[in-house]
Amino acid sequence: MNESKKMAGGMTRTGAGLLIAAFLLLAGAVGYAIWRDSGQQGAVSATQPPPAPGDQLAALEARTRAEPNSADAWTALGAARFDLENYPGAVAAYEKATALSPDSAGLWSALGEARVMASERDPMPAAALAAFDKAIALDAKDPRARYFLAVKKDVGGDHKGAIADWFALLEDTPQGAPWEADLRRTIEQVGAIHKIEVAGRLASTRPRPLTADEMPVAARAIPGPTRADMEAASQLPKGQQDVMIQGMVDGLETKLKANPKDVDRWIMLMRSRMTLGESAKAAQALKDGIAANPGAAARLKAQAQLLGVPGA
Repeated sequence: MNESKKMAGGMTRTGAGLLIAAFLLLAGAVGYAIWRDSGQQGAVSATQPPPAPGDQLAALEARTRAEPNSADAWTALGAARFDLENYPGAVAAYEKATALSPDSAGLWSALGEARVMASERDPMPAAALAAFDKAIALDAKDPRARYFLAVKKDVGGDHKGAIADWFALLEDTPQGAPWEADLRRTIEQVGAIHKIEVAGRLASTRPRPLTADEMPVAARAIPGPTRADMEAASQLPKGQQDVMIQGMVDGLETKLKANPKDVDRWIMLMRSRMTLGESAKAAQALKDGIAANPGAAARLKAQAQLLGVPGA
């Protein structure tokens, strides 16, 4: 959360080795099997270098020109600009998205965060506060908006009130949510700065159990990598790791084109995109997954929220 500013939804790029470990151990029993059985075609596509960030951004900008009335197009562009730390550009894109889809709490809170990050002097500009208020009006449980509204209390001098609100958010945080560690760190740091005892309560406060929709995708019955496979992957040179990662993601997308009704694989694709720092592509995967599986929209959105997918 950038010490009280950046919500964990703005996820940073992880190292390639960490990505492989996460992909194989958390979601990779499916992902690795897809990569492994995708055959020659997947191996060939994996040798192609991924598009440069500038090329990806240009493609997203072209999409908004082609689809100026698409909230999804503007959301993807906003997420990509945010990832590249172009916060004013992210604000402009999210403003377009919220104008086109005004009933999305996740979009309003993403806009608020972008406005906070774009502000050079005011830690909580009025425009950001307005966006967070709008998000809360639409969804009182929106975690990003709740976090930043507590930041407003802290900035205004109500440190105990801010910490109380963060603890309330922590209690509502589902197990394994990506922002839990940052939220705990924020409570710790603000408590230390203002000499407010928080250690005991932090030790006793646990995230809530996952709902059925939030439960991680089970992969036990699906053939996955052996221990030797995982050890070999972790020892690959970086260039070969990159090829392996790209092969995994390409394999997921190939399988989804053949069978878009596989909800588990849409969740895996979102997870791998977020781990790669490609939140705009994760947002697109959420949209495509819901379009292909409208009956599973609640589950896909719940998983996307856990992963920090923009607009979820």
